[in-house]
Amino acid sequence: MKRFFKISLSILICLIVLLAVGITLTIGWRPIIGPRSRPLTNRVFERTPVRWARGKYIVENLAACADCHSPHDWTKHDSPIPGGMEGAGEDFSTMKGLPGHVVAPNLTPDGDTGSGSWSDDALARAIREGIGHDGRTLFPMMPYGDYRYMSDEDVASVVVFLRSLPPVRNPLPKTEIIFPVKYLIRSAPKPILEPVPAPDISDSLKRGAFLVTIAGCRDCHTPMDKGQPVPNMDFSGGQVFDGPWGRVATANLTPDPSGIPYYDEVLFLQAIRTGYVKARILNQIMPWRNYAGLTDEDLKAIFAYLKTIKPVHHVVDNAEAPTMCVVCKTNHGGGDKNQKN
Repeated sequence: MKRFFKISLSILICLIVLLAVGITLTIGWRPIIGPRSRPLTNRVFERTPVRWARGKYIVENLAACADCHSPHDWTKHDSPIPGGMEGAGEDFSTMKGLPGHVVAPNLTPDGDTGSGSWSDDALARAIREGIGHDGRTLFPMMPYGDYRYMSDEDVASVVVFLRSLPPVRNPLPKTEIIFPVKYLIRSAPKPILEPVPAPDISDSLKRGAFLVTIAGCRDCHTPMDKGQPVPNMDFSGGQVFDGPWGRVATANLTPDPSGIPYYDEVLFLQAIRTGYVKARILNQIMPWRNYAGLTDEDLKAIFAYLKTIKPVHHVVDNAEAPTMCVVCKTNHGGGDKNQKN
């Protein structure tokens, strides 16, 4: 009996060790022990006109925060926000393909249904580090991985502007992510423990690189496979968004012949300002009405940067019926015209 017990105990210990090694080498321990996070501070950002103006520009235009965190009339080309509902939250239950019920919360300072009870630092931590005011991991549809490059001054400006929004009572359900994704996303947040200085925007390319990051262009215009960007396919399009705006795949923004090599600066600015590429209409899921408010200097810097990215051959054509693409493993228009190298 003792020998049987010793053998069983040895087998159990071996299995535990193998399981521990397997977890360490695959998903890691974060899904089990929880996300990395820093404790909140009691800092309060000084409200100044300069910060308010900068925050407004980021929220309404550059980062398009108001686009995800507001309801829309998706039947119209510019998908307007109903009057008085800016920042009041959006329920994405009508968007297909998400791993659960995703809700962009009410960011207005309403005390019951919005951010009125959240501290300034709780907002800043959520924006750049992906940890909600209640300590939960935010679903990475919120691009905190990009916003972590937002300077301390810019995130302070965003908070100052959000605090100035009229409070809107808008009860919304909580985000509920399905198993196992709800645990796997715990590996995404990374606490910011050092000051984040203003970015180097000393020339148009550096400026464009920073703007493209905060605007999240790569996130939407890179194909995804099982929730992860397809390697070596940055900005090549093909990510499908299916909802009340229809079913549309994002465009290839690289200078490859299958992308936008025919764009010049004038056409790029015209497309962003109007939502049309000459006679072709841009789908309203592309937040051109937000980016339309960017300055000429910023839009020109974005275009200059896009012209320098690696060309990727990836045909994406929403005018054609969706077909399987062997490159990005997604059904999208023009998919059958792509071949693996």
